[in-house]
Amino acid sequence: MPQTGTQKTFFGHPVQLSTLFHIELWERFSFYGLQGILMLYLYYETSRGGLGVDKSLAGSIVGAYGGSVYLATVFGGWLADRLWGAEKTLFVSGVVVMLGHLTLAFVPGLAGLLCGLVLIALGSGGVKASANSMVGSLYEDEKLRPLRDAGFSIFYISINIGGFFGPLVTGVLQTKAGFHYGFGAAAVGMAFGLWRYWLGRKSLPHTPPPHPLPQGQGKIAAAVAAGMAAAVAALVYSGWLTLENFPKRLLVCVLAVVAAYFVRLLASPLTGAENKRHIIAYIPLFLAICLFWAVWFQVYTVATVYFDETVNRTVGGFTVPVSWKDSVQSMWVVLFSGLLAALWTKMGARQPKTPLKFALSLLITGAAYLAFVPFVSSGTPMPMVLFFLVLLAITVGELLLSPISLSFATKIAPPMFKTQMVALNFLALSIGFTLGGLLFDKFHHEGADTGFYWLLFAIGAVSGGALLLLAPLLNRLLKGAD
Repeated sequence: MPQTGTQKTFFGHPVQLSTLFHIELWERFSFYGLQGILMLYLYYETSRGGLGVDKSLAGSIVGAYGGSVYLATVFGGWLADRLWGAEKTLFVSGVVVMLGHLTLAFVPGLAGLLCGLVLIALGSGGVKASANSMVGSLYEDEKLRPLRDAGFSIFYISINIGGFFGPLVTGVLQTKAGFHYGFGAAAVGMAFGLWRYWLGRKSLPHTPPPHPLPQGQGKIAAAVAAGMAAAVAALVYSGWLTLENFPKRLLVCVLAVVAAYFVRLLASPLTGAENKRHIIAYIPLFLAICLFWAVWFQVYTVATVYFDETVNRTVGGFTVPVSWKDSVQSMWVVLFSGLLAALWTKMGARQPKTPLKFALSLLITGAAYLAFVPFVSSGTPMPMVLFFLVLLAITVGELLLSPISLSFATKIAPPMFKTQMVALNFLALSIGFTLGGLLFDKFHHEGADTGFYWLLFAIGAVSGGALLLLAPLLNRLLKGAD
């Protein structure tokens, strides 16, 4: 483990953070570049280069796609913990992401969309689980543990640098040349990220899987995976699994996986008594993370539609591409995550505990959506500057939960389940994104938008308030985790 006093550093942190910073940056460039134009691609008419899907269904599909990405972290975590180790899983997963974007770029229509999204979901799941686990492993040394939250906040900057430039590039290409050129740019970005990662790969810890499969079981695992893929194909062919019902089926599947994860963690003899106490406290925090992302996810649905159809996006004769709103949000993250990282570092042990940070994030994010209500009620378009300030409020809520939840998962993880604990954290995003898509599908009605914004506020206020009440108990259960 590197010591900051004798080796090169990256913003005062282990130098290996730089390599992980860059692979995450370019993976997020490709991911958010696609995300910025995906909703538009689904509901735009074919005459505008889209697929002509109903808006409600389009939002549900985008949610299910996001949920699938984070569900795939379970598979990525399993590969890292049982078969390949985190470093090899990270590299192979990055290659799969690139292939997915190439499929979107060169295969037209619904077939190209579905195949590309499946590949991207599988690859991104492996990247997310492995990269975050490896960041956590850089801070195992006692001297570096106080820098863990700050390290994850710096790592979070990489996500949002990629999230800033990705939609900028794909948005311009989508408006000037077409959607498939935007998809191609995402593939190029991922290819550059893999090249940069290859240059620094040798400096990363190449640790073996912490809980490897017994000899001879690899073939059995491969056969099970092939059988599961064949079963899914059969369900699609039979009509039981369709594009319309996939989000609901996915949500049930993820909930079942999460329940199995918690049962396994609490029942395993490899989980110590202190770890079990921390995991019990993590359950209400996990639920809070799910609800937060269901509310936050509406940035990709109702906020996208509002920015596309209502906000005046023309500045000096130039029309701002819809996807640039995602770049603005990422810009806020880049600007403010560094400030929060410095704040947590300066405060050290005096900083707010995790339950309080999560409660504040829910309250702030839910309240931010109320800013839409007076404009929607009056029929007056929200000024673009104010729209961007609403995104800032949502971003503040995000920064109080997202990087902290990643750091927290690595803190309380039992030694034999490091990467899979990170994957469990990402399952909260899977539930949140999928649930968010379903909320938009069922409760958003054109012409009656105010009720949907009030619903988002209520979810944030009730869940945030409940977490405030539980905070003292959770802090006692989590003693020793920070």
